[in-house]
Parts: sequence; structure tokens; C-alpha cells
Amino acid sequence: MAVLAQDALLSEVHTWPKPGLVSHIDAGSHDDMDCSTFEASAESLLPYFRDIAAAGAAGMAMHGLRALGIQAEHAMMAATGGVNTHRGAIFGVGLLCAAAGYRERMGVSDTLGDIVAWRWGASILGGPRPADSNGISVLRRYGAGGARAEAAAGFPSLYRIALPALRQARLLRPRDSEAQRVQALFALVAEVEDTNLLHRGGPLGGSWARAAARSFLVRGGIARPDWRESAAAIHREFVARRLSPGGCADLLAMALFVDSVGD
Repeated sequence: MAVLAQDALLSEVHTWPKPGLVSHIDAGSHDDMDCSTFEASAESLLPYFRDIAAAGAAGMAMHGLRALGIQAEHAMMAATGGVNTHRGAIFGVGLLCAAAGYRERMGVSDTLGDIVAWRWGASILGGPRPADSNGISVLRRYGAGGARAEAAAGFPSLYRIALPALRQARLLRPRDSEAQRVQALFALVAEVEDTNLLHRGGPLGGSWARAAARSFLVRGGIARPDWRESAAAIHREFVARRLSPGGCADLLAMALFVDSVGD
């Protein structure tokens, strides 16, 4: 499970064109990180994913999982020189790893998202909130639900948007896994109220980003022969506006993990 979780993070960053996001091609809308930063971060998180899957299998409560997440954040910061590359993935992919461990140990048939919701959902919403989180500042300013609400509800954006888009994309381009990931990412950007976009661009920036992603999909998405050029043009527009849908990138990594271990 830990290796699959790490692979999901690496597959996410090794995807291009993604609007405004860091990839193996460029740094997108970011000046303080690049692909190598994400690779170092993903390497540092392998022990965390192993430990949190084992903790989930042991039935650990949310306060224990949260302590493991804090340790993982420290490891990430040490590996990246203080750059926050994967805080959202530590939270989201970590919870899904814990749920996967719990499901395997207990033999239940629920989806990983459902396990997160009924096993830890109330504690997720009632737990302490980090004062320095962009998501928390956006929640206070705009009332957006953010990652906590998404997790407590069983990751509806993951199951209703990302996974269906990823699997439909396999029918469109079965031999191009990168194209499949791009399609799923654009589907997320088109629908999700991403707190990273709100933090960087406010409601107008978020609305513009969703409209740009929808235009890519409405015009055919990766089914078009020139899909890569079209996606790259949108990516350049995001960079010009300094927009970056980091929450959607986290959801893409979560979808890749869930797809690899089973819903």
C-alpha cells in the first residue's frame, strides 16, 4: 500500500500539461518548487504511508493518525527545505491508506471513502485546525469546505468525478496513461471548488479556472488529436494568472491510489 501511495504521488507530478501545476516539464505557477522537490518529498513519505496503513489496520483513532501526519509533515519539510509540496496528500492519501489497512484487516467490503467517513469523519471535522493552512484562511474568508469536508463526506469528488473520468479516459486513450491523468485532472478542476485556487485568485479566479477546464472537456478533451496543445495553452494561461489547483492535484493522486488498490 505504501509503495502504491508513493507511486500515485510520483505519477501525479509526472503528468503534463496540468494547468498551473508543477510537473516534470516545468514548475507551473510556482517559484519555490519543481519536480525534484516533489520527488524528494514523495521519497520521504514512504515510511509514513507504511505506518499509517498499519495504524488503520490496528484500528487507530483519528488523534493517532493525526500524530503520524504531523510527523510526515516534518519529514516532508526536511526533505524539501521547508517547502509544502504534499500537505494535502499527507492528509488525503494518508487517510485512504489507513482505510485500506482497516479494510484488509477487518475484511469489510465498503469503499475506502466510506470507511474514512464512518470510521473517522466526525473526528476529522472536530479536530484541531492548523492556523497556517491556506485552506483554513479560505474557509474563513469564503466559507469553502475544503479538504476536511471532502474527507469527512467520504471524498465525493474522488468517487463522483475523478475515478469516473479516469476510467472513461482509458476508453478514449487506452495506451496513454498520461492522457488519462490529464483528463481526470481537468474534470476535477472543472467541478471542484479548489481552496488553492480561491487562495490565489479569489472567487473570480476560481470561476475562470473552472470555465477554462470545462471548455477543454466540452471541446472533446483528450479525444481531440490536438488535445495536448489545447491543454498546454490552458496551462500557460493559468501560469500567467498565477493560478494553481493544488487541491485537485491531491485528488488526482488519491484517485490513482484508490484505482490501484480497488475502490
